[in-house]
Amino acid sequence: MAFYPKILQRVSRSLTTINNYRLLSSSSSDYSVLFHHTNSATPPCPSFLDNNNNNNQSGVCSRDFCSGSSNFDQLNSQGPAPIDYSALLQEDEFHKLADATIHDLLEKIEEYGDSVDIDGFDIDYGNQVLTVKFGNLGTYVLNKQTPNRQIWMSSPVSGPSRFDWDRTAEAWIYRRTKAKLLDTLENEIKQLCGDPIKLS
Repeated sequence: MAFYPKILQRVSRSLTTINNYRLLSSSSSDYSVLFHHTNSATPPCPSFLDNNNNNNQSGVCSRDFCSGSSNFDQLNSQGPAPIDYSALLQEDEFHKLADATIHDLLEKIEEYGDSVDIDGFDIDYGNQVLTVKFGNLGTYVLNKQTPNRQIWMSSPVSGPSRFDWDRTAEAWIYRRTKAKLLDTLENEIKQLCGDPIKLS
């Protein structure tokens, strides 16, 4: 009696595969189609993908996906292209500009900390991260983000922000607010400590 359930199971799988092939054949002329099947083996590309042009040889079939190379690439290229930050600023140029900015901030803020009386003031630079502590007033953290060509800053006043180099203004600018990095720090440090600081 166990023989009959096995036959029914095989017939059910065959019908499922046939229905899937029919679903594929009724789809549009686009070669990118989802392909679900029940067998673990990789099926061959069905001949109806040929569309009488004998192009199905370029198709690639897998267990979960069946595609033709040209149309599939065309579909993928229709989405919005991601921003290529490396095209805006070359990596060596980015490091040169970012390092100069951070080192300059390190020197000027350190001098500022020596000239004013701030309990708990401390400044440290390591692993390309600049940390400035103004005691109970708050802590700034600045670091380079090379893949994005940005300087990221965490501020106790304005929160997190990301600054891009603007060639026209020759400054690091937070594009959401158009604020410049050095101006932002000058305004916020004066607001926190009460004494002005010159960074630009």
